[in-house]
Amino acid sequence: MSLEIYNTLTRRKQAFVPQDPERVTMYACGPTVYNYAHIGNARPAVIFDLLYRVLRRNFPSVVYARNITDVDDKINQTATSEGVPISVISRRYADAYHADMAKLGVEQPTIEPRATDHIAEIIAMIERLIKQGNAYVAEAHVLFDVGTFPDYGQLSRRDRREMIAGSRVEVAPYKRNPGDFVLWKPSTQDQPGWDSPWGRGRPGWHIECSAMSAAHLGEVIDIHAGGQDLVFPHHENEIAQSRCAHGTEVFARYWMHNGFVTVDKRKMSKSLGNTLVVHELLKQWPGEVMRYVLLSAHYRQPLDWSDKALEQAQATLDRLYGLLQDHDDGRAAEPDAAVVAALEDDLNTPTALAALNQVARRVGSDDGTAAACLRTSGAVLGLLQQSPEEWSERRSAQVDIEPDEIEELIEQRNAARQQRDFAAADRIRDDLARQGIVLKDGPNGTTWETANR
Repeated sequence: MSLEIYNTLTRRKQAFVPQDPERVTMYACGPTVYNYAHIGNARPAVIFDLLYRVLRRNFPSVVYARNITDVDDKINQTATSEGVPISVISRRYADAYHADMAKLGVEQPTIEPRATDHIAEIIAMIERLIKQGNAYVAEAHVLFDVGTFPDYGQLSRRDRREMIAGSRVEVAPYKRNPGDFVLWKPSTQDQPGWDSPWGRGRPGWHIECSAMSAAHLGEVIDIHAGGQDLVFPHHENEIAQSRCAHGTEVFARYWMHNGFVTVDKRKMSKSLGNTLVVHELLKQWPGEVMRYVLLSAHYRQPLDWSDKALEQAQATLDRLYGLLQDHDDGRAAEPDAAVVAALEDDLNTPTALAALNQVARRVGSDDGTAAACLRTSGAVLGLLQQSPEEWSERRSAQVDIEPDEIEELIEQRNAARQQRDFAAADRIRDDLARQGIVLKDGPNGTTWETANR
């Protein structure tokens, strides 16, 4: 099966055919490093890490760029409040982002460009846009003139008036059109800035990604990815400035966007006080459990984050690692075909996880091939990459239930089974599994142990 992905630009699923099968190019918008990443930031990191893994299975060379935005007004505000240079803030939170994402199984991209390392490229691109009549200087700002780009709005599929209404568009008297966006803006003496033909200043957000993408991947790239919230204005603006600067009919050939994360069915927002920070969540849950939850819904759909989802993921991983501990002898095996096929069908992770659990049901009924397949299939998803012993050590430290209580629950479960109330028996087993206790039924009754021990 060939890889198929849903293209936001065409609003349909398409076979992925790269420009050059020997060098596939992919760009994902990375973090603005002014604070710790929240779980909504983690979703695209995990999803497009998975895409990177799938692409590498299909093509000999994949160049994946995920940028760091290290100059931004939010970074400036944090630096000012602490009385330190922006580099101190951006370095601190970039390091935290790397550490936190690594715990979620996110691999480093091929390239991780930083905006402050590409000021020369940004200025050169802006100069080109001014020369071609697509940008203009007004009150020490340089703005892109959206009226010079007839295709503006194709990605978001809104007319220009609709795009302006209710969007993050700055109203300013010096703009020719309300939708014109900033390419360069002036800096005061206490703000970070660089010399330019238009005075000391700093780049706008949108131009940074266009310049970094062109510098490392080329003028036309295969895939551009990011969160659904970036479709407009960020990605719409990237298309306009990139195509105009380079004179191309296309900027990115495929656009991929992940859906939002809700928390207990509610939109995550600072005003509701339900913004979940990855750095803090990792103190409560293993990173692999969090990755499992982030993969549990299709990437284009909303994902609801809850303790129940985390508990279910933890119980599932306890069971899978337990099977590997009992049956995996380290032999080589190909990943399960159904897992691979699901991922090549627009990263259908719910189907892939279901197929992974089908593989688990076969473990123990053969010579060990199914256990090896379980391990390698998990690897395709970025799961099951610890040793069972490592997983066990972490999970055992989390167990907080007394042995007498466990024995009492086992008696209740046995009673439920005798009464053929299997739903109640399963609930008791699952509740114990969430707490790191695995039940094993045998000819001499039911025994228990901490996960994977």
